[in-house]
Amino acid sequence: MNLEQIPLGVRARVSKISSTGDRREDIRGQLEDIGFLPGEQVEVLRKGLLGQGPILIRVGSSTFALRESEARLVEVEIL
Repeated sequence: MNLEQIPLGVRARVSKISSTGDRREDIRGQLEDIGFLPGEQVEVLRKGLLGQGPILIRVGSSTFALRESEARLVEVEIL
């Protein structure tokens, strides 16, 4: 399951960041730099209107807005 698929308010744990191709490797590094690391707890706070647009995510004590394509790269397991 990826971060885009979990419901609002449900806590999950990052299991890994997927990567395929050069561009995704760059995004993977950026996600890891801001705290999306294996074992870190995450929670989806808000999704865009009609499921479109950025997804507001809390990771640790920080909050970030991710594109749907970025959220799809973060594989999680529900706690």
